Amino acid sequence: MRATLRVLAAQHQPLIRFLGKRSWPSGQATPHAHPAAPPEFQKRFLRPSPQVGTDSVVSEFWEAPERFWRPRIRELEESEIDAILSGGASLR
Repeated sequence: MRATLRVLAAQHQPLIRFLGKRSWPSGQATPHAHPAAPPEFQKRFLRPSPQVGTDSVVSEFWEAPERFWRPRIRELEESEIDAILSGGASLR
């Protein structure tokens, strides 16, 4: 029993070992296609992407497209509310 306590009292050492010192990337990596990607996909990375201007930014929420500010929930009918509140007993 004391041998078990001695083993458990020893400092835990993780089984994984890391080589070298921690080093964080100093700059931002440039995007590039995977070397095994299809050629047509790699060509897309060679072309510069079109720049998006700030003219599409809206300052007030009602100037935004309707899909962003119109709620998608539908109104519950009175019979549905009664069915929910009665636990389904009003469906009969």
